[in-house]
Amino acid sequence: MSARGNKIAVVTGAGSGIGRSVALALAGAGWSVAVAGRRTGPLEETAAAAGEGADVLPVRADVSDPGDVTALFETVRTRYGRLDLLFNNAGTFGPAGVPLEDIAYEDWRQVVDVNLTGSFLCAQGAFRVMKEQDPQGGRIINNGSISAHVPRPHSIAYTATKHAMTGLTKSLSLDGRPYRIACGQIDIGNAATDMTARMQTGILQANGQLAVEPVMDAADVARTVLHMAELPLEANVQFATVMATAMPYIGRG
Repeated sequence: MSARGNKIAVVTGAGSGIGRSVALALAGAGWSVAVAGRRTGPLEETAAAAGEGADVLPVRADVSDPGDVTALFETVRTRYGRLDLLFNNAGTFGPAGVPLEDIAYEDWRQVVDVNLTGSFLCAQGAFRVMKEQDPQGGRIINNGSISAHVPRPHSIAYTATKHAMTGLTKSLSLDGRPYRIACGQIDIGNAATDMTARMQTGILQANGQLAVEPVMDAADVARTVLHMAELPLEANVQFATVMATAMPYIGRG
């Protein structure tokens, strides 16, 4: 814990959407939160939204850059002395609506670098801190997706990385056992964010039609992450699915 007695969290992709909602929920529950992202301005907006008295530290970091990730966790270690939680949230969907035969290598690589490699680098940085600190241990929560289970049309890069996130989660859970490092995954469906805005205007379905899909408030996701985060390390939510109730996932659409 920090000198203030708070638990310490790192939230990536915290300048907007789910990352911001989770950071605010943690700060509201008394956590000290390092919010990371590529742009300082939105991170400062997240910190301001937490309100006076909240301990929210903006740290500019590109999760796909190993140097940035190393600096992020060194900043947290130096300021707080330990780390209790990583919410591995930063991600990108990639080019929307592009058939797989037309996807540029650079676009494929960007999605892999952010969603998969970035999640690995951050998990590795958190793992090192959690393993070395006293008392030992902590928790990593990975942001999967409904796409960790089923794809949408024209989403091969995103879907592949989110399926890979499940393997990352399982390996972290296994490798973390000796060091009291718990790892779980939250698979989110249709939280209302900028990334999912097209759900409310019409999005391509598997049958080739466009359909407006129901969404849910990102705060509903944040409450679930907070529950997972505040469990004792002897307990773990391995996988959780939080989705808009009526979205086309269960059944035939």
